[in-house]
Amino acid sequence: MSSGIDHAVANKLEWRDGRLTGRVLEPIVDRSRKAELLKEFAASEGIPLSQTVAVGDGANDLDMLANAGLGIAFNARPVVQEAADTTVNVPYLDAVLFVLGVRRGEVEAIEDATPEQDAVDADLDAPPDGDGSHDVSGTHH
Repeated sequence: MSSGIDHAVANKLEWRDGRLTGRVLEPIVDRSRKAELLKEFAASEGIPLSQTVAVGDGANDLDMLANAGLGIAFNARPVVQEAADTTVNVPYLDAVLFVLGVRRGEVEAIEDATPEQDAVDADLDAPPDGDGSHDVSGTHH
């Protein structure tokens, strides 16, 4: 089991004069884009959609959850819980791993062997990009 993230996409927030403006820059990762990205990621990895897992909490996640082999509602609104294959209603995202059969010892072993988190945290503290945005997306192998 690897602790790396192979694909991640997020909205870019606009910064001006060192402050967030409240605007999201294009392209916006919306309901339809999330579903498209799930398909793109699966295809790029050679994984059938039936073998994918998606986790969501709001209506903008419904299409992605429906396309995934396993759609998990995480502390989700009732409409999402009704549509998902299963739900997790505890305040810890790692509980999703237990739904997938990952044991506590495996999670702890990964946590102990993952110094990369410090680098991710440091990057989020970095100033915005030169274009005035703060890119919170990325890919990690």
